[in-house]
Amino acid sequence: MPMSFSISQLLAISAGYLLIFFGVAWMTERGWVPRRLVRHPIIYTLSLGVYTSAWAFYGTVGLAYDYGYGFLSYYLGLCGAFLLAPVLLYPILRLTRVYQLSSLADLFAFRFRSTWAGALTALLMVVAVLPLLALQIQAVATSTGILISAPAQDGPALAFCVLITLFAMLFGARQITARERHEGLVVAIAFESLVKLIALGAVGLVALYTVFDGPSGLETWLTQNQTALSTLHTPLQEGPWRILLLVFFAAAIVMPHMYHMAFTENLSPRALVSASWGLPLFLLLMSLAIPPILWAGLALGAPTSPEYFTLGVGMALDKPLLALVAFVGGLSAASGVIIVMTMALSGMVLNHLVLPLYQPPTDGNIYRWLRWTRRGLIAAIIMAAYGFYRLIGNHSDLSSLGIVAFVATVQFLPGALSVLYWQTANHRGFIAGLLTGMGLWTLTMLLPALGFMKGFEVGPFSYYIDATNWHLAALSSLAANVLVFALVSLFTEASDEEKSAAEACAVDNVRRPQRRELIAASPQEFATQLAKPLGAKTAQKEVERALTDLLLPFDERRPYALRRLRDRIEANLSGLMGPRVAQDIVETFLPYKEGSEAYVTEDIHFIESRLEDYQSRLTGLAAELDALRRYHRQTLQELPMGVCALAQDCEILMWNRAMERLTNIDSVQVVGSRLSALPEPWKALFERFLRSPDQHLYKQRLALDSNQRWLNLHKAAIDEPLAPGNSGNVLVVEDISETQLLEDRLIHSERLASIGRLAAGVAHEIGNPVTGIACLAQILQEEREADAEIQEISGQIVEQTRRITRIVQSLMSFAHAGGRQHDPEPVRLLDTAQEAISLLLLNRRSVDVEFQNLCDPQHWVKGDPQRLAQVLINLLSNARDASPPTGTITVRSEARGQTVTLIVEDEGSGIPKAIISRLFEPFFTTKDPGKGTGLGLALVYSIVEEHYGDIMIDSPIDLVQGRGTRIRVNLPRYFEQPDRAVTGT
Repeated sequence: MPMSFSISQLLAISAGYLLIFFGVAWMTERGWVPRRLVRHPIIYTLSLGVYTSAWAFYGTVGLAYDYGYGFLSYYLGLCGAFLLAPVLLYPILRLTRVYQLSSLADLFAFRFRSTWAGALTALLMVVAVLPLLALQIQAVATSTGILISAPAQDGPALAFCVLITLFAMLFGARQITARERHEGLVVAIAFESLVKLIALGAVGLVALYTVFDGPSGLETWLTQNQTALSTLHTPLQEGPWRILLLVFFAAAIVMPHMYHMAFTENLSPRALVSASWGLPLFLLLMSLAIPPILWAGLALGAPTSPEYFTLGVGMALDKPLLALVAFVGGLSAASGVIIVMTMALSGMVLNHLVLPLYQPPTDGNIYRWLRWTRRGLIAAIIMAAYGFYRLIGNHSDLSSLGIVAFVATVQFLPGALSVLYWQTANHRGFIAGLLTGMGLWTLTMLLPALGFMKGFEVGPFSYYIDATNWHLAALSSLAANVLVFALVSLFTEASDEEKSAAEACAVDNVRRPQRRELIAASPQEFATQLAKPLGAKTAQKEVERALTDLLLPFDERRPYALRRLRDRIEANLSGLMGPRVAQDIVETFLPYKEGSEAYVTEDIHFIESRLEDYQSRLTGLAAELDALRRYHRQTLQELPMGVCALAQDCEILMWNRAMERLTNIDSVQVVGSRLSALPEPWKALFERFLRSPDQHLYKQRLALDSNQRWLNLHKAAIDEPLAPGNSGNVLVVEDISETQLLEDRLIHSERLASIGRLAAGVAHEIGNPVTGIACLAQILQEEREADAEIQEISGQIVEQTRRITRIVQSLMSFAHAGGRQHDPEPVRLLDTAQEAISLLLLNRRSVDVEFQNLCDPQHWVKGDPQRLAQVLINLLSNARDASPPTGTITVRSEARGQTVTLIVEDEGSGIPKAIISRLFEPFFTTKDPGKGTGLGLALVYSIVEEHYGDIMIDSPIDLVQGRGTRIRVNLPRYFEQPDRAVTGT
């Protein structure tokens, strides 16, 4: 008695399997499946098994029955495309990831910069794949009818469509941007691919070992049935297998479900590397079961057509479990294709047919509106496929429907190849060729498949389609498509936008054109402008997302970074709404300035980054040139002089490491910004130098954080890369601060030498007059008749002449590196301070201040009293010059251990901290010209060092008012006090 199942049993089994299918996706979305497994390349490879639809599970057996080994073209065509991944799939993956092109319609709309190109692709693609979607529904309905021993059932087909619609809406339209991956769906599709492989492999193994009793039994049967073997070889000698190979080769790119899984759902390029060999292996395992199943069906006289021998073998052997395994495998194949196909088609229709005609309201949630619109489109497409299934009825078998769909989609292959390899192609040629090819396909294949016509006549020519010459219709439609596409593209001009897009899509593209200035000058202005078409919340979210993608701060203002931000926003909106809508929004609301100078090159920084991406692909001369480029780049980066390359509009293109060290500004902060954005004093220095006619600027003094730097600047005009007409500049900055310091020291040494020579001359010239004055004073002093006042005055004259002599000797001592003129002797600081105060009080033209001598009488030091007096005279004189009228200057001493500290304090204006470290340098003075030589404190420092002491300055004393200065002179203490006071006079 023939085996039979009830409809309720099959519905329960179908619902149970689909629940498992849904459960895998749901658990993945909840994070219950390990991330390592979800992102493993094997999951991505198995998800590409969505290609093996119900036609592969059932129809390829029928294909083998009709075309012999030609059925292998179904597998070999796709394998060929993946084996050519480096030149075919990788470039498309790059475009998909960079520009967020989630479908073939997005790719064509971006490349041809045409709304019509995207719209026609979306519309014609829906028409083209409806037969393939209907095939899946027909396979489920027919297999159900076979198992219940009844004709194909429409009820189960409708129930199947409803369940698949719910799944696609729940898990396929949760995210609405191309950037967000449907990980749950990918894992579920990988699961269904595994189910298909196991089910088909199980039927093939049973056919081999149960029907034929192993390989030897199969060989015996083939020997006895030579016709079965010859039917597999004959179609390879003549027939349509070459056309089949071509259409299945094209499926890797142009089929919506393959494009979606291969490119849109791709997590990393490395996964595609694994798939380039993993998917052919998967298809090989699938194809191995087809011949045994065909021969087993023929040997058993299976009660089904060859297309359903996968089910018929189990029924002929009366093995219900095997038949159910085959049924579940076919159900899995059909459900996976419908879900992914409708997801991809819904995105096409939404982006290219709905959004160009109706924009979502800006006052609502655009993301939610897009999500529910896409869900509605998914349901509409599945119902359209069900309607097509009802329309064709029993007019076509699975093989015919599959071939009709694949031949239709191959019409998009010329456009896909032109995206990568034909830059002169334009949208007019693409549209004309596509319409021509699809028109012929409709007349010669679609309408006959629907039973409306079998051919047509034009004058003396007649053309009739049947199962033996469909490949002629396919070849003629594709040839007409290519011919019209080529002719129209050659005789029409592409727009500037198309040329720019063609350069971006080219396989060897390493640059992006157009460097222009945007009207919006900050990310916040971007959000404000985008709020008009998107709404404030959506615009803010998209700008923040783009900034996060590029790792840019929200206060970014560099022109280069803003152009990158604009491109990224366009790419993200492309994934959200399609490239044409995204381009219209960005061009309308984020435009470039009118009349701004356009360049046909991008920044050196961008070119370098793109070349880095291509490094592993370069070979031969290209690799050697790249190595030379890297060497020159490294030379510029490590050059010990700062290098800054500027575009014609003063945009910074290069900023090497020496420039980073010199300016303390990282290249990341300035590359791509205008020169005017540099902080001071670099901005003013560079702008002034660029405006000057001089090519060199020597010994420019620059104050940096209280430090003086000396720079040499050089400039030269250079052409920008890939744009000889645009002349920029390169600035070379040489830091000569160390050299300048050495020169200053040399000059100082020369000055000291000249002072020594001057001192010797002064001593010689002044010595005789001073000696004469001293003699006259002594004569007056010895006159007995002179009164007491004359005696006192003459004594003072003698004393001061001695003082003049000692001062000249001190000057000579300073000029001769501080050689001592007298042996050291005990000196009481109280007396020395009083002597210095007395001498300063003789100058009545100076500021009227009060001197207070608070030195301890017990504090003694050992040294030269005259030179120590000179120290105090200089310190007190400087304090008086800095003090206000009626101010107080205090001299006091402190003792601690072996040290005596002499302290001079004033109430003056204080000393700026920036110059304290330079006060003891020779010839450094803060006084007006003619009022100070800059030698006083240098002499003080020299004398203190001679006495083995040190000197420190605290200023200001009053931190609130910023006034007052305290100078501490530390000297070695002398403990053995003499019997008499030594005044040092």
